[in-house]
Amino acid sequence: MSDKQALRNFVNGEYVETIDGHSVDLIDPCTGEVFAQSPVSGAADVDAAMTAAATAFESWRDVTPAERQRALLKLADAVESRAAELVDAEVRNTGKPRQLTADEELPPSVDEFRFFAGAARMLEGRSAGEYMAGHTSYVRREPIGVCAQVTPWNYPLMMAVWKIAPALAAGNTVVLKPSDTTPVSTLLLAEIAAEFFPPGVFNVVCGDRDTGRSLVSHPTPRMVSITGSTRAGIEVAATAASDLKRTHLELGGKAPVVVFDDADIAAAAEAIAVGGYFNAGQDCTAATRVLAGPGVYEDFVAALTEQARNTRTGAPDDPDVLYGPLNNANQLARVTGFVDRLPDHAELRSGGNRVGERGYFYAPTVVSGVRQDDEIIQDEVFGPVITVQRFTDEDEAVRWANGVEYGLSASVWTKDHGRAMRMTRRLDFGCVWVNTHIPFVSEMPHGGFKHSGHGKDLSIYGLEDYTRIKHVMHNIES
Repeated sequence: MSDKQALRNFVNGEYVETIDGHSVDLIDPCTGEVFAQSPVSGAADVDAAMTAAATAFESWRDVTPAERQRALLKLADAVESRAAELVDAEVRNTGKPRQLTADEELPPSVDEFRFFAGAARMLEGRSAGEYMAGHTSYVRREPIGVCAQVTPWNYPLMMAVWKIAPALAAGNTVVLKPSDTTPVSTLLLAEIAAEFFPPGVFNVVCGDRDTGRSLVSHPTPRMVSITGSTRAGIEVAATAASDLKRTHLELGGKAPVVVFDDADIAAAAEAIAVGGYFNAGQDCTAATRVLAGPGVYEDFVAALTEQARNTRTGAPDDPDVLYGPLNNANQLARVTGFVDRLPDHAELRSGGNRVGERGYFYAPTVVSGVRQDDEIIQDEVFGPVITVQRFTDEDEAVRWANGVEYGLSASVWTKDHGRAMRMTRRLDFGCVWVNTHIPFVSEMPHGGFKHSGHGKDLSIYGLEDYTRIKHVMHNIES
């Protein structure tokens, strides 16, 4: 293993060795082979990072919004100028298509830094006033303190940006744990950020679930933010509750895609295939659960199946692939298990198989004939698998769409404006698209309901989540 890259934590502005941890192999999901070693940090490592973040907070909290803006804008410029390095790190760790990563993930990340740089100077509150005779009241928005953050393996770099940009813009400091399988690009981001932020403002501690538990249970952070599974979110919420820490939870999803009889079937099938298979379906907003109207069901299934058969998965430098491998062997087994356990009434229209002998590639898959209570409808697959159900009317479509534990995102496909307005009101999801699926913009919030968690990423709402509100009252007659 001496010829493999050895990663280290990034704490207090520099790379550091672990104090009481050990190392774990990082696996290239394209080949299944080891390419690096990453630390699995222990309690002492977490404590050291928390100490650095707490010390840095004492001065960072008093930095003006204009100064925080300048630091974030410089970081955005640096990320943009070093995009090739960051793409290489992301691709090496995830196996994603190189050009798609450069085109679809780096530019939004840069834009989010720039958005929150501006938003840092735009926090609003009620105007000062005399709400009691002889007294003037006003509201202060303040940073919360040290924030413990945990990011997933599906978008390692972009999710790190979603976490740190609003937190730092609001004047907080951060200790972030990336997924144990994908720490590479996050560490590079921390190294780049160290040029513009004081030591201890942004720290990265690598590790596994136990490391994450140490972050959440540590007495220093006053807020815990996680993007991950519902299971992980529930565990984080329970642990944080014992110390009354604030939580920000962006969890799983099972997005319904409601296609009505008047929809443009060819356009819908093409866009839904991209929305369902992009990033190997490893996206909590992925278009994986289609509800099709009775008049278009057969035509839509046929069109979607054709899209699946024309969609390719493969190596990062192949220009003709839409997505790369699943992230790890466990995820491959999970996706395979869902398809292997399909009930007899379900019909596998395309895919349903591993691709190749090496790595964790899985074919674009379409399953029709499924029922509302089937496992594959109720549970998040997190793979390149799209199911299709036939609904009879609008009310049934709403009932089935809402009939899962998740509430993150949904889409509606129709030419009827009134129907679109009704559906967006009735669907119990934090984001609803009409005649499109999966685009995001920095100015609009992203976050779910029910078992998809609470709190918002992106937008001014995301920045507000990283602030606390203080009422100040002056006796003006004393």
